[in-house]
Amino acid sequence: MTDEKTVELLLPYRDKGDRLVRVFVPPHDEGETLPVIYMTDGQNLFDDDNVRFGCWYTREAVKAERENTGKAAIIVGIHNDGPPWERANELMPKSIGELMLPPEMPEEARKMVSPEGEEFDDFIINTVMPAVEARFPVKKGRESTAFCGSSSGGVQSFYTALTHPDLFGAAGVFSPCFMLFKPEDLAGWIFKSLREKMPYLYLYSGAGDDMEKMIYQCMEGVYDILSECYPPQSLNEVVLLENKHHEDAWAEIFKDFLHTFLSVEL
Repeated sequence: MTDEKTVELLLPYRDKGDRLVRVFVPPHDEGETLPVIYMTDGQNLFDDDNVRFGCWYTREAVKAERENTGKAAIIVGIHNDGPPWERANELMPKSIGELMLPPEMPEEARKMVSPEGEEFDDFIINTVMPAVEARFPVKKGRESTAFCGSSSGGVQSFYTALTHPDLFGAAGVFSPCFMLFKPEDLAGWIFKSLREKMPYLYLYSGAGDDMEKMIYQCMEGVYDILSECYPPQSLNEVVLLENKHHEDAWAEIFKDFLHTFLSVEL
């Protein structure tokens, strides 16, 4: 049995220099390959000095899952730890539709809005995934590959998984900021993205604060759209009304997403 390890990679991200990507590999047998979950906000996934807003404790979740079920996954955390506006731009695809900015948003702030989710998606697919698969004992194939994120990262997870159903078998879409798009734009994009084989969608929201209440209402609308066109066996909605828009909630729900990803047939 090999020891667990967390490895730091610096990978080139467009014209912005190198981006920190951290990879957690749990203990595993020699020669064993493991499923992999690619995740946004790597700065909040591991319990160390880099945590700013709270921790998901993904390493602990993986080790507990291994102890309870014998199954485990490699966690790949891509950092999005720039200024809030930069993170929001990175994790917001413009091809879904025009963003609906609040009318009270100052003009200077509006000028900083420049969605770049497609570029982040390209970074994941063409830089991060090849580097991880070349260096770590990753089990390849869509059935063993998932994407997960929260807030604007939840939107990015939704976008990347539906854009690449041949690469991702599951997506953790936590507290997604769908309210930034017009419902008709979201519906149109979803219908255009449908393929014969679609990823398992784990949609989660709380409703314990104003932000999560808004997210919950919009996610319900998206779920209604998906219910009309998406394979029902690949659609799962979880709502915990008391939960707030915070890492503590996402840490708890991640445990169930991890277990689900490792258990369901994709």
